[in-house]
Amino acid sequence: MPANLTPDYLAAERAYKEATSLPEKIAALEHMLAVIPKHKGTDRLQGDLKRKLAKLREEKEHAKHAGPARGAPVYHVEKEGAGQVALAGAPNTGKSSLLRALSHATPEVGDYPFTTRVPTPGMMRFEDIQIQLVDLPPLDPQYGETWVPQAVRAADAALIVVDLGAVELLDEIEISVAMLEKAKIKLTAQGADALVCPYGYVAKPVLVVANKVNLPKAREDFAAFTEMYAGRFPALAVSAETGEGLEELRRAVFDLLGIIRVYTKEPGKKPELTSPYVMKRGATVTDLAARVHKEILAHLIHARIWSQQPGVHAHVDGQMVNREHKLEDRDIVELHT
Repeated sequence: MPANLTPDYLAAERAYKEATSLPEKIAALEHMLAVIPKHKGTDRLQGDLKRKLAKLREEKEHAKHAGPARGAPVYHVEKEGAGQVALAGAPNTGKSSLLRALSHATPEVGDYPFTTRVPTPGMMRFEDIQIQLVDLPPLDPQYGETWVPQAVRAADAALIVVDLGAVELLDEIEISVAMLEKAKIKLTAQGADALVCPYGYVAKPVLVVANKVNLPKAREDFAAFTEMYAGRFPALAVSAETGEGLEELRRAVFDLLGIIRVYTKEPGKKPELTSPYVMKRGATVTDLAARVHKEILAHLIHARIWSQQPGVHAHVDGQMVNREHKLEDRDIVELHT
């Protein structure tokens, strides 16, 4: 008997697959059990969901009473949203002010160095998705927290924040880069997947964010800075105080992560444009089918595709494409089995 799973159930299942914490996974499974059609065709699936739920509840209870895991980092921020981006840099560059300006987070902000002592996450909205930013203590060889480079290593990308008003601007960025590379983090302007690293290293896409462009002579300093660093790291001038450049920064962070948003639609129905699937750039129709449901992947024949970006695709809207067709940002896809 066919399961005839509803859109509500499939949305809950997607939430479960994208959940990054135990409470989120438990909540998604509970919702799946509540909305799944109750008939013989779903008996086995219901049983599987109940077993998964029981196991996760047991893990949650165990974690509540267990001590910290041996060898675990001092601080760990669970990833949320479409990607995690670390804010790193020298003391007093305005990382916390940037986090405040880009999200609803309220980190402590002071006009003295080392205000931030623990990681502070915040969710930055970019159009219809959320990206997690993590404000970190400063990179400083003498007084910095030793675990900070590992937090950068664990993130999906990094923003190195510099102060355009700093007298030793170039020294500050060189110290930050050197400390990260000492932690075997290979900073790259290109996609991290495209870079071959030595054993033990990880590639991390990076963007230099030149803060405080509203200060006197800051624009001239930024022009000189970008000329010196041309071809090494991309850079963007912003002001957390006035908001200048922050919209461009949101887009740049999205591009830095190397992700795309893909929307789905059922035949004969309007597309679902409020909750896109977030996928790596280069993902195919097959990759999307795997994210939607394993049954759809197993029986996938072809897809029809609509682009929301004029000129991106050579084909006409609604044209049939094969399983290995590469998707672009904001594509609408209709999967056929």
